Amino acid sequence: MNGFWAVFKRELKGYFTTPVAYVFLVIFLFFAGYLPFREGFFERRQADLRLFFDALPLLFVFMVPSAAMRLWAEERKSGSIELLLTLPITVGQAVLGKFFAAWAFLAIALLLTFPLPMTVMRLGEPDIGQIVTGYIGAFLLAGGFLAIGMFFSALTKNQVISFILAVVACAVLVFAGNPTTLDYLALTISPAMVGVVENLSLQTHFESITRGVIEFKDIAYFVILIAAWVGACMIVLEERKAN
Repeated sequence: MNGFWAVFKRELKGYFTTPVAYVFLVIFLFFAGYLPFREGFFERRQADLRLFFDALPLLFVFMVPSAAMRLWAEERKSGSIELLLTLPITVGQAVLGKFFAAWAFLAIALLLTFPLPMTVMRLGEPDIGQIVTGYIGAFLLAGGFLAIGMFFSALTKNQVISFILAVVACAVLVFAGNPTTLDYLALTISPAMVGVVENLSLQTHFESITRGVIEFKDIAYFVILIAAWVGACMIVLEERKAN
């Protein structure tokens, strides 16, 4: 565990020793506040954060891969990955340390959106439970996108390529649950297959959680998704270490 905590603290500290973290936070917080109001936050006359949570999947499609692209691509480009993998820590400890540090950074970004729920509480009497479950869903969504982004970061030393591949993969998992996509697929594949595609979508499970009810199937989906992509990242790095 010492190796895990060493990587975790190193990585989390690394975010705030460069302007990258602050630029990310400013951009994220701007769009997190702008998108709900653009969609008519006040015009709806409802004290909830539905518009905020509806905007998060599309916002995360671009923002989370931008935070993940440097995790391993930068190490590979600078050559420090060889040093890291020769230290007395396992590949698993290094991967998990980086993943949880980046996830903690994204959690900080989400916590900094606290003015939104405070504004809603000032304007009316929102369902606090639904807001809490919405943030839990957002945290899990960020973790899923992060795991995908970290995998592609381990594949290449080019951060731009890593970013593009992660954005495409995340977008596919989001738009797979879009009603328009499902209606189009219904014309070409069986209803059973349409149901499978819908259940594989991040959007479907995220929306289920933001409705205020946390079901086992939704939590299990995100846990399996994160574990699968993080595990794939470990396999890629183990092969690199072996070679």
